[in-house]
Amino acid sequence: MSSRAESPQRTDARGARRSASASAVLRAVLDDGPIARSTIARRTGLSAAAVTGHTTELLQRGLLLELPEAESRGGVGRPHVPVDLDTGRHVAGALHLAVHHATVALLDLRGNVLVQHEEPHDGLAAEDLLARAAEIFDDLLLGHAPDREPLGLGVATGGWVDRESGTVVEHPLLGWRNVPVRDLLAGSTGLAVEVDGHARALVHAERLFGHPRARDSVVQLFAGNVVDAAFATGGTVHHGPRSAAGAVAHLRVDDSGEPCRCGRTGCLEAAVSEATLARKGVENGLLTLPDFPELLTLAVDGDSAALRMFHERARLLGQAAALLLDVLNPAVLVVVDRSVAHVPSCLPIIRDEVGDRSRCPTPAETVVGTSFPGTELATAGGAVLLDVLYGDPLGPILTRWPHAS
Repeated sequence: MSSRAESPQRTDARGARRSASASAVLRAVLDDGPIARSTIARRTGLSAAAVTGHTTELLQRGLLLELPEAESRGGVGRPHVPVDLDTGRHVAGALHLAVHHATVALLDLRGNVLVQHEEPHDGLAAEDLLARAAEIFDDLLLGHAPDREPLGLGVATGGWVDRESGTVVEHPLLGWRNVPVRDLLAGSTGLAVEVDGHARALVHAERLFGHPRARDSVVQLFAGNVVDAAFATGGTVHHGPRSAAGAVAHLRVDDSGEPCRCGRTGCLEAAVSEATLARKGVENGLLTLPDFPELLTLAVDGDSAALRMFHERARLLGQAAALLLDVLNPAVLVVVDRSVAHVPSCLPIIRDEVGDRSRCPTPAETVVGTSFPGTELATAGGAVLLDVLYGDPLGPILTRWPHAS
C-alpha cells in the first residue's frame, strides 16, 4: 500500500537512480567506446536489460550511435553491435571570460575543441561583452556546425562564481559584481546555459577527458591574470557555500614584496599573475609595453633574463602547490599555466619546490601540466556544460530537441 504523499519521493528516487545508471552507461562509452552492451554491463554492474534500455534512450537522444556488427572472438557466438558516442550530431558551446579577451568555442561530446575564437574586450561592459559573445557563438555555429544541434553554452571565468544561480558574484579584475551571466546569455541565445569558475571547470575536464588519476582526487591550480584553485575527490567537486571555494589569490608566498589590491604584500596572485610579470618585463627592459605573450615568446626563444623571471615565478607557484598538496593530499595536482605548457624548465622547478616544502613523496608523478595545452580556456567553458550532460544525460539539456527517429 502506498499513499499519495509517498509517491513523489519514490518517483524522485527512481528518477535519480535512472539518471545515475544512464550516466554510468554514457561514461563507459566515453571511456572505452566503441563498446559492446555486454561489456558495458560488466564494467558498470548494471543488468543487461538496464544497459539495453539506457542505450536505446541515449541512441534516441542522439548521444550514441550503433556501429556495424562485429564478429565475436574466434567466430564463436553471436555478432555484437558496438555503440559509440555520436560526435557528429551535437556540439557544446563554450565561453571563457579572461581579463582581456573572451574565448568562444565549439566542442564535441569527447571534449575535442572543433573551433575557437579569441575576442579582445577591454573596456566593454558586462552586458555588452556577453551580447558580443552570443553573436560570435551564433557565427561559429553557422560557419562550422550548421547541421549540428547545440546542446547549450557553458561559461567559465575566474573570480567568485555561484554555479547554482549562474552569477559572477565578484570578479575584481573585470570589475564585475553580481552579474547574472546565465540569465543574460539564456535570453540572447535561447539555449541552456551553465556557469562555473574556470578552475572547477578544468577539474571536470580532467575527470571526463584528461588525466586518469583525476577521477580519484585532484587539485587544479590555475595561474593567469587570475590565480585560483579547485579540488575534487571521487565524483564530487567541492564548491562550498555559494561556490566560494578555491580562493587562493591571497595565500602568502615567501620572498615577494609585490603589493596586492587587498593592501598587503606577498599575496600569491599579486606575485605571479601574468599582469605582474608583464609589468616587470617592462621594468627590466625586456619589453616596451606590458605584454605577457611577448615575454613568454622571449623565454621560449631562450632569452636568459626572461627565463629567470619565469623560473622565479615557477618557484612561487611551487610554494602554493606544496601547501595545497599537504592540506588536500590529492592523487594528482594539475598546474594550468601558459609557461608550464611552453617553457619546459618551469614544471621541474615547481616539482622541486614541492619536494622541498611538502610531504609529497613523488612530485614528478603527482604534479603535472594540463591535459589541454593550447585549448584549456575553450575546454573549460565546454566542460561546464558537458559535466552536466554526463552527470544526467536524461536530464533537461536535451529536452528541447526532438528525439532521433
